[in-house]
Amino acid sequence: MSERFLPGVPQYLVHQALDRAGGNEIASGKIDSPESSAALAVNGFGWFIERPALLPPFPGLDDLKWPPVSVEIERQMRFPWNGGRHPWLDAAVVTDSCLIGVESKRFEPFRDTKHAILSNAYDRDVWGAEMDPWCAMRNGLRLAPSSFRYLDAAQLVKHAFGLVTEAQRISRAPVLVYLFAEPSRVSASARSEHRAEIEAFSVAVSGARVRFAAASWSEWLMRFSSPATSPEVAAHAEALRRKFEP
Repeated sequence: MSERFLPGVPQYLVHQALDRAGGNEIASGKIDSPESSAALAVNGFGWFIERPALLPPFPGLDDLKWPPVSVEIERQMRFPWNGGRHPWLDAAVVTDSCLIGVESKRFEPFRDTKHAILSNAYDRDVWGAEMDPWCAMRNGLRLAPSSFRYLDAAQLVKHAFGLVTEAQRISRAPVLVYLFAEPSRVSASARSEHRAEIEAFSVAVSGARVRFAAASWSEWLMRFSSPATSPEVAAHAEALRRKFEP
């Protein structure tokens, strides 16, 4: 147990969140895998559940009012209908004005070629104003399901649709953050192509109601050691680097 969670991560609250999400990460042992994406996310964000004001801002979002009022792991963003499956984000950060949903990746982008599948349910006219770029991405992925090799673009579209609904419910502006690791044993060419896909995706969905931002874990962790952060935040970043090499 002590090896599963870094110092300062509230184990009881993390267990509660993971059990609620129903991913069976702990009982199945998936979270203890050396390549576990969930372990990186729950340790990275779990430390801030009880200290939300200490969370460093994400790259690309410096214009947002900071600090957050809450940090959660595993938050569901429900679509505006009952039944079916609704997306879960690895983390949710709430500020006075925004709901920021975080999708965190580690080795997943480099394991297989992505093939987008989006059901007709996502064609419902329920997403509200300024969602045309995301709807256009939805339509484009149906025409070319394998247009992104590394980026799970279909998952991000689903997250955006969930976020816009959840943000409206709590009267916040929706933001989707894609936070990715770049493991050293993944080839430099694959990492570069992944970044190129992220940039192309970002351009395609720009200007929409759901704002999209992306950064590597390494880029974000650099902010943990800025003069504006406390020594304990910098120490947490160093512990994340030692354990996960993100």
